[in-house]
Amino acid sequence: MPNYHGLYSLLWSQLVPLLLLLIFIVIDASVKELFIFERLPESIILIGQDEVNYSVNVIKDNIRNLDVLISLDILSIESANGLYNQYFLYRTLFLSIISLLSGALGFFAISRLNMRFDARRNVEKILRFIFFIFSTVAVLTTFGIVLSLIFETLRFFSQVGFTEFMFGTHWSPQTAIREDQVGSSGSFGAIPIFTGTLLITFIAMIVAAPLGLYSAIYLSQYAKPSVRNYFKPMLEILAGIPTVVYGFFAALSVGPFIRSSGETLGLTVSTESALAAGLVMGIMIIPYVSSLSDDVMSAVPESLRDGSLALGATKSETIKKVIFPAALPGIVGAMLLAISRAIGETMIVVMAAGLAANLTANPLSAVTTVTVQIVTLLVGDQEFDSPKTLAAFALGLVLFFITLILNVIAMITVRRYRERYD
Repeated sequence: MPNYHGLYSLLWSQLVPLLLLLIFIVIDASVKELFIFERLPESIILIGQDEVNYSVNVIKDNIRNLDVLISLDILSIESANGLYNQYFLYRTLFLSIISLLSGALGFFAISRLNMRFDARRNVEKILRFIFFIFSTVAVLTTFGIVLSLIFETLRFFSQVGFTEFMFGTHWSPQTAIREDQVGSSGSFGAIPIFTGTLLITFIAMIVAAPLGLYSAIYLSQYAKPSVRNYFKPMLEILAGIPTVVYGFFAALSVGPFIRSSGETLGLTVSTESALAAGLVMGIMIIPYVSSLSDDVMSAVPESLRDGSLALGATKSETIKKVIFPAALPGIVGAMLLAISRAIGETMIVVMAAGLAANLTANPLSAVTTVTVQIVTLLVGDQEFDSPKTLAAFALGLVLFFITLILNVIAMITVRRYRERYD
């Protein structure tokens, strides 16, 4: 099988060199800094760490251009020439080793090829190893994210009580610069943020779930192929619109319309409201429900449909009693994806619901969400180890566990119905 012989040779000649090239890319910045520190003038080092960091960054950005390196007036001409030659030699040596290794491994692989060599099985072993490495990296990345969140969250809880954060009803993370200022310790009761997140997500799903699900039922069961081929791409365009456009639409059109309508009815409505953000967010996530539900209902075996119709059931009864339960695992997955998308949305909430952390179930009031507060907390000149900044990691960890619980519920539902219809 000549294709497998060629693929076997290609994998041997490219995998290890590519790994070394990746290592080179990762350590290149550190090697640059090491070479620069060796030649950095003592006069700059004595000025202070800020000047050293600035000089190192400037030299590092121009280390490949000798003329620019000399014109910076940071290094002497001799030091600039030495640095350029040293770095050029390092890169040439490293890349030469990679090229020679690639040729040697390619020659080794070709020398093993003969009529009795089982190239396909060896290629599959290599590919299995590659897939194992990729899956391991994905799992380790997840563990790394969780551990980083846990570590920073523990630092936060060493300064703010757990009960205050989880059950407090007042959120005001702004901390003062001086100890004698009012509110210097901040207030980190996160209940208003969680309430706002759930409220907006609930409103969004009230819009997206029925519209998306009924659209999927129509497109997969009732619509003609010509209608389906036209309307499904049109519906999926909603998922490709930038969220900032939805935010503008919510802030400039939906929000004022809801306020004017509420005032007509004698209601007090904020210009920035959970209702405006939830409605627009629901429109945005309709394709997540519709497209995936459409696909899973279309994938239900024709034998189930034909058997139901043969027993005398109508088309609507077949959809309700046979197709919908059989497709329920995929529909649950679509709903979960839509909920996760709604929980993670930031731009629409910022522009349509505001930043006010209000503990309310009134959809006509301004609220905020977890993701908006995470962005707000990490923007600014606050010290990184302050409670204000560390609160973002605590919010992120709580959001992670909420998503985990949703996944567990979805897995239980999927397993129950999958066993019934397998």
